[in-house]
Amino acid sequence: MGIWSDIKSCIKNSSLMLVMVFVCYIAFYAVNGERGIIKYMSLRQEISEAQKVAAVYRHQRISLEEKVKHLSNSSLDLDLLEERARIVLNMAAQDEFILLDEE
Repeated sequence: MGIWSDIKSCIKNSSLMLVMVFVCYIAFYAVNGERGIIKYMSLRQEISEAQKVAAVYRHQRISLEEKVKHLSNSSLDLDLLEERARIVLNMAAQDEFILLDEE
């Protein structure tokens, strides 16, 4: 009976050791693995940064759409556009007179 009790205690100790090794293995890869907690946190950080960049681009797109909307034929005053272009470019046609203010 002494040998069997020694074998039983040895098996219990080795199975306990095996369970501990397995638990440590699972815990290590749950934290550091490819799908672990650390990878999860870094991916969440990347997602939040990407959402911030997307918000900036969304605002830029909206502002550009507003500018383009004002350039459509239905809302564009061609005379006003020609006047502004002449002022900005400092140009006049050959048959036009330019009157300058003294101010």
